[in-house]
Parts: sequence; structure tokens; C-alpha cells
Amino acid sequence: MNLHEYQGKEILASYGVTIQRGRVATTPDEAVEAAKLVTEETGTGWHVIKAQVHAGGRGKGGGVKLAKSLEEVKSIANDILGMQLITPQTSAEGKKVHQILIAEDVYYPGESEVEEYYLSVLLDRVNGVNMIMYSTEGGMDIEAVAENTPELIFTETIDPAVGLQAFQARRIAFNLGLSGKAMKEMIGFVGSIVNAYDGIDASLFEINPVIKTSDNRILAVDAKVALDDNGLFRHKVLAELRDVREEDQTEVEADQAGLSFVKLDGNVGCMVNGAGLAMATMDIIKMSGGNPANFLDVGGTADAERVEKAFRIILGDSNVKAILVNIFGGIVRCDRVAQGIVDAYKSIGNIPVPIIVRLQGTNAAEAKVLIDESGLKVYSAIALQEAADLVKKILG
Repeated sequence: MNLHEYQGKEILASYGVTIQRGRVATTPDEAVEAAKLVTEETGTGWHVIKAQVHAGGRGKGGGVKLAKSLEEVKSIANDILGMQLITPQTSAEGKKVHQILIAEDVYYPGESEVEEYYLSVLLDRVNGVNMIMYSTEGGMDIEAVAENTPELIFTETIDPAVGLQAFQARRIAFNLGLSGKAMKEMIGFVGSIVNAYDGIDASLFEINPVIKTSDNRILAVDAKVALDDNGLFRHKVLAELRDVREEDQTEVEADQAGLSFVKLDGNVGCMVNGAGLAMATMDIIKMSGGNPANFLDVGGTADAERVEKAFRIILGDSNVKAILVNIFGGIVRCDRVAQGIVDAYKSIGNIPVPIIVRLQGTNAAEAKVLIDESGLKVYSAIALQEAADLVKKILG
């Protein structure tokens, strides 16, 4: 689950991380009042207006601007709120901006001694441990830095048995070229970031940039935070921070129905029970000349209501030219699933694309009879290859 910048910063601050302070607004008038409060709290005369969407590169799309007066705060807020913000990390349609962060200007007018760094904590999936990635090239696309100047990317592996060690935090500060007060602050900053990462079961903490001010303070100017969904049961308060407006609405609908769904770009819809079988089904579709349009796992209770919901979600994609239902009847009986498919088909009405149903396992033969005798435009199969051949035939 992704968080907004302001939410990530609030979490960081609760763990003792120094952040760029600010307040959230949803209207231009709220933005002006927020700017006044930020000025009272920080003494800043200028404000940075930041669109709050789940995407990086906001500045490139016009979603981050500097306001030097309250009049500019209102004008910029009016421009950003409601816009479709397009960045390198959004679709071509972009994301609608529903709220903005009115933040203090930490670069100060005329400031020339600010240094920017990149720092993130994430999972090293190859080695199965957490790691810190950091660079002196803050404020830039870290992917471009890694590709063009890989020698400027540093990493520290965190041993899960002992956690982050003091010498590692010192080495990070040293590699960033810091000394004195700034070095001491960076050591504490790194430790607090790692504590926050562990404390909320995050899968990513990315601060780009971390800055060193002219008076040698270290603070987080941005915060990209992703939480591990599997750990949310331990963090009920954090789970409430979810902003479904930022997510694919079809995936949100599927989640609310208890379905595991991921939208893809293909032309064959998939309805399967079990993640492993779903991945194998997508392979079958590719081998048959098609492309999977989704990953959809209905789970072990594929009753008529759930099957109907799955069909409606798949049919919401205009690119779908056929649907392959691949069910293994272990916990659930195949004939019960088949009856659910027939009932769902009749409930939905006219389904404009052919449906291939492959049922294997308990009562598979009875299920095939139900499908064949339904009188509906449904093709039944028992063998996996038979289902693949039907996909290929239908796609032409």
C-alpha cells in the first residue's frame, strides 16, 4: 500500500526524523490558511506547493511549484488542484490531484550551500535482507544515476540478526562527504529511517532528496513510502491511510469482493482458483498466441455470486476478446463451480465474448455435462491442452 508524501513525513517525524514541515489543503482558500500556519510554525516566507499523488517526478509535470507570496499560494493551488498530473510514473491519462501539501521553503532565498542526497531503505530480494541505498546525487532520477554513473551508488546490507550497526551509519555519512555536525545528524537520521522502516513493516522508504542546509541540518524534503500489505493487520491505523482514489478502481472493486485481481494489457481474461494455477494459465494463453488481460484468483469458494462478480470485472475491460476459466476442484466441487458459471452467465445476460471453461478435479465430468447442456455460448474442456487449443482457435 502506497502512502502520500505528507503521510510518509508524519510517520518519519514520529520516529524522530527531521522533515520539511507543511500542511495539507484541498481548496485554494485552505492552501492560504495552511501557508499562514506554516509561516507561524517555521518562519518561512516562501512556500513549496506539492501535488499529493502516488507517483514520482511530480515536478516534471508541473505538480511542484514555489510560491513567494500568499497570492501566489492561492493562484498555484488553484492551478494544481483538480489537474490531471502526468509524470514519468503515471499513465498517459495521469492522476487527478485531490490535495496539495503546503510546505516550508527549506532552500532559503539566496541559499547556495544546500547539498542534496538520495537515501532509501528497501528489500534486497536476491539476498533476502534489507538494504540501504544512497548517493550524493540527490534530487535526480536514481535510475539514471545508476545507469550512467553507477560508481555514485552506494549500498549497506542490514544483517537481520543484529540490525543496522553504528559503523555502517558512520560509513554512509562519510561516503556522502559529511563531517562535523552534519555527519552526526546524518548518522542519527539514518538510524531513525531504518527504525521507521522496521516499525511500520514497510517495503520501501525513499527520501529524494535528503538535504544538508547551510547550517548543517539534515532533513527529509520528500518521502515515498510503501507498506507491506501482509503486515497491515498489525497496523490498523496505517491501513486507514489508504487512498483508493489513487488506485485502479477495478482492482479496488475486486479487493472489496475478496478477489485477487491485477489488470494487465492483454486480450484474454483469466478466472482461476489459486495463484500458481493462475500463473500457469497465463503461460498457456501466451503459448496459444494470446496475451493475458488480467490475473484473477477467485480463491477456494468459487460460488455463483463470486463468479458473477469476477465475470463483471473481467468484462469491464474492452480489450478482452475471450475469457478462460481454469478451476481445479480440490476444496470446491467442479459441478458447483459449473453451476455458478451458468447462473452467473444468465444473471449478467448477453456476454459478448466466448468463454472457455476448463474444470479438473472433483466431479469434473459432471461439471462438463452441466456446461455442455446449458445452451450457453460456453466451451468446456477437461485437459489443459484442450483449453489452450480452444483459446488459439477462438483468437483465430
